[in-house]
Amino acid sequence: MIKEFKEFISRGNVIDLAVGVIIGSAFTTIVKSLVDYLINPLIGLFIGGIDFSDWVFKIAGATFRVGSFLNAVINFLIIAFVVFILVKVVNKFLVRKKNEEPVTAPEVQLLEEIRDLLKENGK
Repeated sequence: MIKEFKEFISRGNVIDLAVGVIIGSAFTTIVKSLVDYLINPLIGLFIGGIDFSDWVFKIAGATFRVGSFLNAVINFLIIAFVVFILVKVVNKFLVRKKNEEPVTAPEVQLLEEIRDLLKENGK
């Protein structure tokens, strides 16, 4: 059983997933602070600092905080949009990197030229 656990834990996918979760949680903190401290105050300038958290209604002793839910939905949409923009920027950067010609060593270029000449002479 311990051997199987070692095999399971040492697989690349498990380690990649663990790294992804850790990086994801750190990235969440960055995006949340970006939204809370930069984007939300900017939006507050334009909409007058509307806060829905006071919107509540009660039915038979149960309190429904609709405003807090609306605030959470709005924050989610803002965070999702910021992540969307960040992913678009990163993807644009990665596509440029992938489209660049790979640099080959002079020896490889010389061998390719020799191969091409041999192909031409063989026909």
